[in-house]
Order: sequence, then C-alpha cells, then structure tokens
Amino acid sequence: MIKRLRLLSTLNKIKVNREDKRNTCVGCLSTNATNGLCGPCRADLPVNHWHCRCCALPMAYPGDKHLCGDCLTSPPPFDCSFIPWRYQYPVDSMISRYKYKGQRKFARPLVTGFADFIGPALEAYGAEKPDILIPSPMYPSRRRKRGFNQARDIAESIGQAIDVPVGISIVRRVHKVQAQRGLNRESRLANLRGVFKVCSRVPERVAIVDDVVTTGATVRVLASVLREAGAQEVQIWALARTPG
Repeated sequence: MIKRLRLLSTLNKIKVNREDKRNTCVGCLSTNATNGLCGPCRADLPVNHWHCRCCALPMAYPGDKHLCGDCLTSPPPFDCSFIPWRYQYPVDSMISRYKYKGQRKFARPLVTGFADFIGPALEAYGAEKPDILIPSPMYPSRRRKRGFNQARDIAESIGQAIDVPVGISIVRRVHKVQAQRGLNRESRLANLRGVFKVCSRVPERVAIVDDVVTTGATVRVLASVLREAGAQEVQIWALARTPG
C-alpha cells in the first residue's frame, strides 16, 4: 500500500525515477502499475469529494454545491476550480518529491489522473473546455535554480492529453518576491502586488494551471490580471488543494 512511500530507500527513489520503470508503482514498488500507481495505492489518494463549488476548498460536509466563507464574503475573480485531490498524504509527498527533488515519476500518476478527471468534471459543472491553458509563471532566476517550472510541465502534459494549447508567454512574473510558503493569504496578496504582466492577447476562456492551490492568493491575483486583459471566463486547474 502507499503508506510504504515513507520507507523507500535512496536506492528505491532512484529506481522509481527511471524511465524504464513506468509500470512500477511509486507507492509500493509493485510492478502491476498503470502510469506509476497500482490499484490499491491509487485508491489511497485523498479525493476532494466535498469542496467549495468556486475555489474547491475542501469542506467538512457533503456536496460540491456550497460556497466557502471566503468566496461568499470576497468573491474571487475566477469562475470555478477543478482540483481533484486534497493536499494531504500521500499526494503532498508525491508533489514535493516532484517539485523540490525533480522526481517526475511521482507527478505522472497525478497528471494523467487529472487528464482523465477534467472532461467529466467540466461536463458535470456545465463548463466548456478553455481556449488555452496558462501555467502559473515562475520568476526566471527561481526557474533556473529549480530547473523547471512545475506548472508549465503539468499544463503541457494535460494540454497534450486533451488537445488544448498552452500559452507559456501570455503572462510573466516581472518581480522576484518573497517565497510564499508560510505566509497567510493577506501577506501573499500583498507579496504578489504588481508581480504579473500580460504580454500578449488573452483568449476569452482560459484556465490557470498550477500544482497546488494553498490560500488561493496567487490564482486570485493572476485571474484579476487576466480579467483586466480581456478574459471573460477564468478557470483554475490544479492537482491538489490544501484544506482550510
């Protein structure tokens, strides 16, 4: 089961990150895996069943038609969010290994799972597929240090799977800011003021793509910039949402 993820040795980390091990489960090293997860480990992923219908914040009571307190008191500049998992174990560990250690094997099952999820999710919500996917941009020096922008990686993989183009140069970060980790939403919003710049035409219907939505500050600011540039509908697509 996926609980064994915590016990993987350094040797096993290397093993599951090799390209010829795509049928090896990243959770338990079973060889009966599809896109990096076996059936039991896939069933262990924390599905975001109960959530705010606008920002996808996990909620404590059944349903996906409710609005959270933040969306009621301060309606966001985006229309809806599609986020299939809660940012809890093992999803948090999988994303961290991918994002901070470059172990893309841990992202594959989440990205392919999202591609399977998004079509039915759009239909159930009554939303249309966006004209373009816009990955949350990363400041150039931070991207060079990390080696990649995970939001761009995710957007390109999903876009290829569902035949939606990716706009990697529509928006860019023009200022380096303090790392967002550990900041509350108000501090994050202040930290992001003036950080995004639209560099080309924005289609009417767009989806912002990121790995994790935490307080929602980044997607709020980015959605506002896109609205001001002409977007009529803004969706949020992410792999995971942190609980409140």
